[in-house]
Amino acid sequence: MRYCPRCAQGLMELPLAGRQRQVCPDMQCGFVHWDNPLPVVAAIIEHEDSGGKILLARNRAWDFEFFALITGFLERDESPEEGVAREVKEEVGLDTISTHLVGVYDFRRKNELIIAYHVKARGEIVLNEELCDYRLMVPEDIVPWDAGTGHAVRDWLARRQLATP
Repeated sequence: MRYCPRCAQGLMELPLAGRQRQVCPDMQCGFVHWDNPLPVVAAIIEHEDSGGKILLARNRAWDFEFFALITGFLERDESPEEGVAREVKEEVGLDTISTHLVGVYDFRRKNELIIAYHVKARGEIVLNEELCDYRLMVPEDIVPWDAGTGHAVRDWLARRQLATP
């Protein structure tokens, strides 16, 4: 961010609250770009209609073949449980039966805070426009990746004694 979204003046870097922050030089405006992490929900979806397999999906925007969890930004006035159920419905068309918190993970590379859930869901899988493919996998065959939501997958598998932490 280079300009104040309130008054359009160029922002300055100043120490504030123990960090360098981008601050509007106009004292009347008082804008501070705090650059706090964004809350993201993630779903380890256990698809009940497939005998308990885990759904991993591939984002259409990715130029490499990788399958991951369903994720999305938390909306205003929405609990994380509501947000993860909404994302599951929006992205893969499934109805959430239950949610159980797996953990909270920092994803510094993208300045996000991931709130990960184990979600039991049912219904017909219908991908939205963001996704281009999916896989249903037996939990024992999933290899956790070493970034972002992969840490949640690792912890979830370890709790079921399917992987080492």
